[in-house]
Amino acid sequence: MTEIPPQIDDVQEAPAPHEAEAPQPTPPEDAAPPAPEPPEPPALELAQPVPPPPRPRRKGRWARRLGILLAVLVLGPVGLAAVYRIVPPPVTILMLARAVQGHGLDYRWRGLDDISPDLVQAAIAAEDSGFCRHHGFDFSAMQKAMAHNEKRPGRIRGGSTISQQTAKNVFLWPDRTYVRKALEAYDTVLIEAIWGKRRIMEVYLNVVEMGPGVYGAEAASQAYFGHSAKTLDRAEADHLIAILPSPLKWKAVHSGAYVQKRAGRIGARMGIVKEDGLAGCVAR
Repeated sequence: MTEIPPQIDDVQEAPAPHEAEAPQPTPPEDAAPPAPEPPEPPALELAQPVPPPPRPRRKGRWARRLGILLAVLVLGPVGLAAVYRIVPPPVTILMLARAVQGHGLDYRWRGLDDISPDLVQAAIAAEDSGFCRHHGFDFSAMQKAMAHNEKRPGRIRGGSTISQQTAKNVFLWPDRTYVRKALEAYDTVLIEAIWGKRRIMEVYLNVVEMGPGVYGAEAASQAYFGHSAKTLDRAEADHLIAILPSPLKWKAVHSGAYVQKRAGRIGARMGIVKEDGLAGCVAR
């Protein structure tokens, strides 16, 4: 009888004999302990960005700039006024501006003793009859000028005194802003206190604009009449002063009807100035 072979699933392998584990070596008693494992390196940390240095405060910077500007505007004229009390102003802002515009520059300083007294009287008669009485400002004249300008805005009349005009001509620029007017008032007080009336008149008659590129009595006398300011006669003096409101437009010689009429009125007032001693503060 033939035997049926067992199925594969039924075949079981005999368990393998147990393998003996290799004996672990025993360290000698005097052996050094094993070295500790090195610590793991710390994880790299990203460097924190360094904050930029604080910017200076703009308020402080602008405050310093404003302080410097105020010092220049306030203290600068004090120093200049002290210097110009003795030294003739070398040039003015208006002179430079007109030169840039192409008008040229003819400026010849002369002391008041070398300028005709008729020109002093004409200036007081036309520009500032209270020159010797006020302290730089004629408030009555200002009120009259304001009333006139309201009625006739097309023909503006100024109420500035000779002192104010001199301060503007020497230290400032020609415009009608409130800033310039405020600085003009400050500079007027300075020259009234530091210069006195005679010096104010002397500077005024030397730096005032009397034609395109022509400044002061000597340059104007030479340009219009061909002789020095010391020998100006009464008619020449009133014609020179008559053109001051608009020296770039009007002429002291071969004048138009308006200038001739204005010069006649100034000549008539010159008599009053002389009789009433209105120029006495200028005389020595």
